[in-house]
Amino acid sequence: MTSSRPALRMRDISKQFPGVRALSGVSLTVRFGTVHAIVGENGAGKSTLMKILSGTYQPTAGSIEIDGAEVRMHNPADGQKLGIRMVHQELNLVPDLTVAENVFLGRMPTRRGMLDRGEMVRNAARVLKELGTVIDPNCRLGDLTISQQQLVEIAKAYAAAPRIIVLDEPTSSLSEHEAGILFGVLRKMRDAGIAIIYISHRLREVLDIADEVTVLRDGAMIETRPVAGITAADMIRLMVGRDVSDLFPKAEAVIGSPVLEVENLSDGEHFAGVSFDVRAGEIVGLTGLVGAGRTEVARAIFGLSKRTAGTIRMRGQTVAPKSPADAMRAGIAYVPEDRKGDGIVPGMSVRENIGLPIIRSLTRMGWIKDSDEKQLAKHYAKRFSIVPPDPERRISTLSGGNQQKAVLAKWLAAKPALLILDEPTRGVDVGAKSDIHAIVGELVAEGIAVLMISSELPEVLAVCDRVVVMHEGNAAKPLMRDELSEEKIMALATGEGVQ
Repeated sequence: MTSSRPALRMRDISKQFPGVRALSGVSLTVRFGTVHAIVGENGAGKSTLMKILSGTYQPTAGSIEIDGAEVRMHNPADGQKLGIRMVHQELNLVPDLTVAENVFLGRMPTRRGMLDRGEMVRNAARVLKELGTVIDPNCRLGDLTISQQQLVEIAKAYAAAPRIIVLDEPTSSLSEHEAGILFGVLRKMRDAGIAIIYISHRLREVLDIADEVTVLRDGAMIETRPVAGITAADMIRLMVGRDVSDLFPKAEAVIGSPVLEVENLSDGEHFAGVSFDVRAGEIVGLTGLVGAGRTEVARAIFGLSKRTAGTIRMRGQTVAPKSPADAMRAGIAYVPEDRKGDGIVPGMSVRENIGLPIIRSLTRMGWIKDSDEKQLAKHYAKRFSIVPPDPERRISTLSGGNQQKAVLAKWLAAKPALLILDEPTRGVDVGAKSDIHAIVGELVAEGIAVLMISSELPEVLAVCDRVVVMHEGNAAKPLMRDELSEEKIMALATGEGVQ
């Protein structure tokens, strides 16, 4: 039941860090029984504003009211006492505990001073059922997929009966089917009167789930509007201060002969009998629901996981990569899904990260040739418009989009014939998405073959020349560009399509 009563008022919030003004006079009102989206590019101030709401940061200026009463929070515990719960993009769970223990972490039920495990498991099962999942509450969390762990994180917040819940990119690791389940849960929470703040780069999701949307840019509030009166194009224009006429531009490229050929590839566990090829100058999409085997296929091609059957050919020659080094020698590069965990070395500079795959060629007599490494990093920082354009800056201080550009630069320095991109625009803002696809467009125009794994169907439909859809470890016959539609892809991904 939608309420006109404000759950939250943040008035004229400013936040000053040494040398940086992160927020400048931001005001936000969120009502009980509504979903209020906050959108903006990376660096717009969304995370800082939410850290102030949670009590992690204190504002330099401004005030906060919860249900009409002014409050001051000195730490996250104060925010939780006020009924504020955060669901972060980075999971905040304990892998070695069970699902039930994670859901009630810090709030485990007791009986006569002892943990009441039966009650905890029953309550966790109830919460998970309401979320529409079939996750076993007794299962060890670390044994679940990333998407299942994300649902457990949401269940943890939901189980605390919040008055205000903040979700930061909650669908970043979920398939469209799983996101649909989440949206059903959010609507239930909204109808129960909970105020929901929803942060996402996926503008179509915002239009689908939100009642109102606030746009931030450069630490300032640009506008708040009802979602019923705004379009994705409007939001992009407000977010970036310019028109982005085509978020996923389709590059023109001459498609040549096969670079990668995969025939009846299997790993005996996640996928079987997978066959497709990728040609020079072509972008082939590999899509399907989370858990369908897409990433496992990519990892097998790159030598990161085992293969039990099948053949891989690069430019007509049979190869059998047993390690990434083998794959790189064959001309294969792989940009992984987990940018922070697998794509970068956070403690190193942009220069050091870009030079990693070709460190041998940059080394003489056991010493790295700094001048060559600096020249390489400057070249790619300029070519890919990495901001700030300082190769000596620690890569972890860059925005997600600029980190991803650096990861692309790192692998392109190795001059691959095949580039595998696993969710290349996940968790980056709309401007960076456009930049990344422009870079990919340049690469295919130069003759590089691209295999792109993506869960975003608009992205797949816009940029791919052909699409391979996976369902439960099996790959359908590739769809040609003129055959593509969201309905056909989803039918194949859910096992309902017929070829």
